Amino acid sequence: MAAPNKKHDKPTTGHSWDGIEEFDNPLPRWWLWIFYACILWSVVYWILYPAWPMVSRATAGVLGYSSRADVDAEMATWDAENQVWYDHLVSTAPDQIAADPELQRFAVNAGASVFRAQCSQCHGAGADGVRMGSGFPNLLDDEWMWGGTMDDIIQTVTYGIRNEEFPDARYSEMPSFGRDELLTADQINEVVQHVLALSGQPHDAALASAGEQVFLDNCASCHGDNGAGDTFVGAPALNNAIWLYGGTEADIRATVTNAHFGIMPGFANRLPEAQIRAVAAYVHQLGGGQ
Repeated sequence: MAAPNKKHDKPTTGHSWDGIEEFDNPLPRWWLWIFYACILWSVVYWILYPAWPMVSRATAGVLGYSSRADVDAEMATWDAENQVWYDHLVSTAPDQIAADPELQRFAVNAGASVFRAQCSQCHGAGADGVRMGSGFPNLLDDEWMWGGTMDDIIQTVTYGIRNEEFPDARYSEMPSFGRDELLTADQINEVVQHVLALSGQPHDAALASAGEQVFLDNCASCHGDNGAGDTFVGAPALNNAIWLYGGTEADIRATVTNAHFGIMPGFANRLPEAQIRAVAAYVHQLGGGQ
């Protein structure tokens, strides 16, 4: 007599694939108890903690726990500790901040955060002015259009440049010598060659010589006789290789013809005084603060 077929000793699900039947074995007890425990734990969690989303917030739960409240409390703790340093920063004369190593370290670190959030969009994450000739000043060198002392930088950050929001904003305006027909095309060409000569670039010597008088009559009152610039009126130096709007012959001609009117917002209504001082300290130490 043949041995019984063992696969028929247990019930099956009734499913069969190519003669292979599926046993209807019960789930392991340990697995079921874990499954039931998970269901029970989920019900307890729903009761104790925020769980179910509502229209504007989730259910609070019996314990009233809030991860946001924890974050807010932690931030408040750090804000309170930082406030001590911010108060110290405000009460210290700007030119004396660097004399206190701990205060300087705090100011630079705090200012770096402010810079990344408020200034990097124009000046670049590395403070290099984004790109050459962009119209956004490079803050890594020691060339300052409006002065590079701590007081100068604080003034600039606080009120900005050529904006209509603050009466104390720094203000200057270069004439558009070509557009407004203040100079002829020949005179513009001559003064462009003179500026190229001042900055040590290849130039037409004859035209540059003729352009010297044009420069003295029309440009020297702001930029100086030798093109050294004047921080009082925000006139950039023209006798070096640092250019805000580009230093090629075409760039200089475009500037003389149509001029530029760059605007920087003031932050007096956006940042507290302590953060303005902090970002000024950060910028001041980047590259040759005066």
